[in-house]
Amino acid sequence: MRVLMIATSYPKYDGDATAPFIAEIAAGVVAHGCAVRLVLPAHREFHHPPVVRGVELIVYQYAPHPALAVWGYAESLHADVGVRRATMLALPFGIGASLLALIRQILIDRPDVIHAHWLLPNGLPALIAARLFGIPLVISMHGSDVSMAERNALFRWVARVIFTHTRAATACSGDLHRRALALGADAQTTVVLPYGVTVSSFAPEHADRHWVSQRFSVPEDSPLVVAVGRFVHKKGFAVLIHAMVRIRARFPAVRLVLAGYGDLADDYRRWVEELGLTDVVCMPGQLSREDVARLIASADIYCVPSVHDESGNVDGLPNTLLEGMSAGTAIVASAIAGIPDVLSDGVDAILVPAGDVDALADACNRLFADEQLRTALGIAARQRVLRGLTWPTVTDTLVHMYAKVRL
Repeated sequence: MRVLMIATSYPKYDGDATAPFIAEIAAGVVAHGCAVRLVLPAHREFHHPPVVRGVELIVYQYAPHPALAVWGYAESLHADVGVRRATMLALPFGIGASLLALIRQILIDRPDVIHAHWLLPNGLPALIAARLFGIPLVISMHGSDVSMAERNALFRWVARVIFTHTRAATACSGDLHRRALALGADAQTTVVLPYGVTVSSFAPEHADRHWVSQRFSVPEDSPLVVAVGRFVHKKGFAVLIHAMVRIRARFPAVRLVLAGYGDLADDYRRWVEELGLTDVVCMPGQLSREDVARLIASADIYCVPSVHDESGNVDGLPNTLLEGMSAGTAIVASAIAGIPDVLSDGVDAILVPAGDVDALADACNRLFADEQLRTALGIAARQRVLRGLTWPTVTDTLVHMYAKVRL
């Protein structure tokens, strides 16, 4: 089966943490015997050979000026809340260039299925190409796309049109699924399909506290909290930083390694300084995937404090959550969006109300005081991953979906 995918984000280079789930989905579909071509916008840091893990990467140019080179790769929105002005200016160029890239690939080798990642913006050029050539269209929703449609009347109308002509759609969480149905998705053909994780890459045996000590200047015997992700409002890292005040009061030697990058980095550093946490919080920036795996596995607690941001945007299902589960690390996370779909409070994690600083701090303090509970939760979380949250399982479901929409 020939699958033509379109996305606006992908790891820009080997080890980059930008949208790794797109790379895993595409490579996983190839592993199930499909031929995959993935259409992507150009980026100044994009460095890949033409074929990666069996996936043919098709990169299109779109920006007539460097100032408009903001299409995708987590650069279109400011802190994932508002659309950048440059993005709106780039919109016609991005949509037009992506449509031409799809048409060009269809003429070269007609696919059996077109699969668009993100309802907006990629659903629109994918829909036009699918209708022009009579090819079944599949849409995968990842979170910010649905949020954009919810808060803009024009985008809602576009989403409804796309759904009308979509043969099948996936949402990475139950929450996202319900919101997509409210926008007009077909309940009969729209399914919840959580992300997966590579269990060999994120595993307990990667733990190395000596490496953490050397790399991040963290004493090997310090209680260690780790959080990883983009520095945007919906990740909730501001809540975690403020919770560290209460955690340190109970466990003075505690350390937080907060790894990532994004628009709020300066704000986080300012809050760390204002709260007197400069000796507690380490912000090393973006790490390689291998370093992230070692860091997560080495933590006593892995924290995913997701929140709704001011525009209502929320993560569908954080990839980093699944990575923490696979690593067998005790997890404290918000009971929000797709997180309760894959974790149960007191069974394989401690779940707390989103945005509640005191509840987050109390949960971490409880785990630091109970090593047996930390161990039990970590083991249970990894077992949950092994029972069905692996990429081979996820992509097998996708391939069966492709086969069904061709009928």
